[in-house]
Amino acid sequence: MDMIPRVELTPSAAELVRRLRETHGPLMFHQSGGCCDGSAPMCYPKGEFRTGDSDVLLAELEVDGFDEPVGFWMSRKQYEVWSHTRLIVDVVAGRGSGFSLEAPEGVRFLIRSRVVDA
Repeated sequence: MDMIPRVELTPSAAELVRRLRETHGPLMFHQSGGCCDGSAPMCYPKGEFRTGDSDVLLAELEVDGFDEPVGFWMSRKQYEVWSHTRLIVDVVAGRGSGFSLEAPEGVRFLIRSRVVDA
């Protein structure tokens, strides 16, 4: 059985998720294995990004302030590379490109990681 890495939100990322949830409703994240912004976690309205057999649900993040969890998906190929890491979703100043919901806020989500024992 695969060990699934733990995914967590920093306090600043959780606060941004709460603000985005107020505007856009239930949310989800997807982390692809692409280059550039494709390597950043993208935040979408739940269900807007279609997942399939090439994706793995790593976590259902609990966020204070609302009932439903925020799914965190990763492409299976990216997961193979990052399977021994704990993923920490953070937010930093600077606008990324792409379709992630935080782009108009002048900030972007990014992943910080720590290697964990298998």
